[in-house]
Amino acid sequence: MADIILVILAGFGAGVLNAIAGGGTFLTFPALVMIGIPPVMANATSAVAVFPGYLSSAFGFRAELRNFDRAQLIRLTLITLAGGVVGALLLLVSSNRAFSVIVPFLLLAATLVFLFGDRIRAALAQKSKSVTPYGAFGLFLVSIYGGYFNGGLGIVLLALFAMWGMQNIHQMNGLKNGLSFALSAISVGVFALSGLIAWQSAIVMMIASTIGGYLGAPLARMLPKSAIRAIIAIIGFTMSAVFFARLF
Repeated sequence: MADIILVILAGFGAGVLNAIAGGGTFLTFPALVMIGIPPVMANATSAVAVFPGYLSSAFGFRAELRNFDRAQLIRLTLITLAGGVVGALLLLVSSNRAFSVIVPFLLLAATLVFLFGDRIRAALAQKSKSVTPYGAFGLFLVSIYGGYFNGGLGIVLLALFAMWGMQNIHQMNGLKNGLSFALSAISVGVFALSGLIAWQSAIVMMIASTIGGYLGAPLARMLPKSAIRAIIAIIGFTMSAVFFARLF
């Protein structure tokens, strides 16, 4: 019963966080590891659990998504799908031990990139013009990361959008949720075919995250950007510390 409650709370909280700014897997992945699921399977199961929440969140931001050019949106989605497949296949060949070593670094990096995304974009803009708005290469790399480790995917996407020059946080959230759903859907297909998913926990989390994702969309509009950053920073640094501690 305690495990079920933990799974429900983590799923709901992840849906809300993903709608606000990303980072929901910072809750679902540790929760699954805590109830005894091996790290690689926990990561795959976590990806399954949160991906319907991305769809409900994207639906909540449908007005913002309509502001994007449809052809551009389709192009970005196809790039995301390609990167997601590559990342998911990389996870399939990773051992639990190797993945456990990599996870805390990925969590910490994702948190730092989110916090300093604006500064990174400004620095790159001063030194070169290599960051192309809506560029394929950057999105493809981020999508590989998302297919391999869904943790902090929304955070990294928001940082990428900031580097592209996007400033409207609500449009950024809408695009983030739409692309995250596409990436997670293709990753889930790969994981399901490979037998990497703990379906009982995944289904419970899936329902909870979907509800949380839809309720999180109006909340995201009400919160100031500083509050969003503070929430993600606290969760990201806390989970990074927990998984670093597990290495010793």
